[in-house]
Amino acid sequence: MRLSLMRNLSFVFIALIIVSCANRGTPTGGEIDEVPPVILKEVPENFSTNFKGDEITIYFDEYVKIKDLRKQLIISPPMDTDPIVTPMSVASKYISIKIKDTLEANTTYAFNFGESIVDNNEENPYPYYRYVFSTGDTIDSLSVKGFVADALLEEPDTFISVMLYDVDSTYTDSIVYKEKPRYITNTLDSLTSFSIENIKAGTYKLVALKDKNGNYKFDQKADKIGFNESYITVPTDSTYKLTLFNEDIIFKAFKPKQDGEKRLIFPYEGDYKSMRIKVLGDTPEGYQTRIIKDKTTDTLYYWYKPKFEIDTTFFIVSNQKYVDTFKHRFRSLEGDSLKIKAIATGTLNFDQDFTIEANIPLTKIDTSKIKLMDKDSLAVAYTVEYDSIFNRYKFPIEKEEGQKYFFEMLPGTFTDFYEGTNIDTLSYALRTKMKSEYGNLRVNLRNATFPLIVQLVNDKGVVIYEKYTTESTVIDFTDISPRQYGLRVIFDENGNGKYDTGNYLLGIQPERVSYAPSANVPEIRSNFDQVIEFTLLD
Repeated sequence: MRLSLMRNLSFVFIALIIVSCANRGTPTGGEIDEVPPVILKEVPENFSTNFKGDEITIYFDEYVKIKDLRKQLIISPPMDTDPIVTPMSVASKYISIKIKDTLEANTTYAFNFGESIVDNNEENPYPYYRYVFSTGDTIDSLSVKGFVADALLEEPDTFISVMLYDVDSTYTDSIVYKEKPRYITNTLDSLTSFSIENIKAGTYKLVALKDKNGNYKFDQKADKIGFNESYITVPTDSTYKLTLFNEDIIFKAFKPKQDGEKRLIFPYEGDYKSMRIKVLGDTPEGYQTRIIKDKTTDTLYYWYKPKFEIDTTFFIVSNQKYVDTFKHRFRSLEGDSLKIKAIATGTLNFDQDFTIEANIPLTKIDTSKIKLMDKDSLAVAYTVEYDSIFNRYKFPIEKEEGQKYFFEMLPGTFTDFYEGTNIDTLSYALRTKMKSEYGNLRVNLRNATFPLIVQLVNDKGVVIYEKYTTESTVIDFTDISPRQYGLRVIFDENGNGKYDTGNYLLGIQPERVSYAPSANVPEIRSNFDQVIEFTLLD
């Protein structure tokens, strides 16, 4: 019995030793590979001259793959037919580039891969690989350098295309809409600087694009553009700044559509403010119209009465020099009933007015049917303002802190374009916060040239608060919601009270904008008065 027990204990002891040894030998995975792949050979060699082939092969010391090639790979000059780069979906120890385009004689080509070539395991990128060759006897070695900025944003977009166009006997400014550039580079995803390499001596137009569809051509509706006003001569030691902006879109109207019993929609592009809509031909007796702007889309709602007895008519749409005619066939659709809603309820900030909007144009308001009381049931004085283009009524009041307000609007308060009224009582409750729940910011402007637009913006550049000044260098923002803001100033050069963008064909740059350094703009806190000194650069 004792011998059997000792034998069993010996087996357990040996088993524990084996398990311990096994655990000790378990692999831990080793150190993480942080070394990028290494190029062993390029066929033909990089910077070859008199290139005659149609395939390039790059060999690496480990398995690599290609990542985000469409964004990263920039070929200068651009090719009409993209080369085939393989392998794309599997790892390999080489990359093949098969050229499908006809190469120009005596031209230096550069393939800029960015950081698209990565190793297979840890995706360590080969940093900014460039393969260069010439179809002639020499490699062009000149360059143009600079940086990009954004007209309105503190930081420019990523992946900006920077391009050079030959200024020769065939050059016109409209070339940016129709043809690819002679040379191109890209700022990629972390840079604002650029360098266009391997170019010939000559005279060029320098242009930058946020090229949304990647065709190296300017699409006014989609792309931001920046340009150097004068031509540049290469070689040059200058550093060029290109400021990107969205152009105002050239106005264009589109065919109207029936959207209700007596309502059409007129889509458009560009600025609607001078847009006019007119019936071509006879209209019903007593014909009236109202036009309302959609608050989010480029659409005008065209309301009319009475109905047309005919099934087809023509509309003329004009906007300054623009004129177009559209044929419209009427359809039978259901009519609308009046609906009214408040744009915002709950908390009313000190810079806000209580506002209601309706789905049908409003024509009358009966203020005798409106009551506005505070929390002590005392009547509160108000005024009324109507915004006809957005079909809104505002009700400005003298707001007190920590107060509650109760609007009651009886049936028949509002009358619409078709003599309909609200049939129900409309009730709204609002409140104001204490002043101590907001913060205040004073901006002392230095080196100011007037007039100026001073703005507090969010991290996307959207304006939250704005002040206009023609002489004062002290700007006070009071009762503002606590948060972090950006601070920028627009130099309103033409004094029209708004930011004006640029125009490429007219050679107009956007109005200048200056941002206060982020580190100098304090976070707005409740019940705090803060001051910032903002020196504007010349």
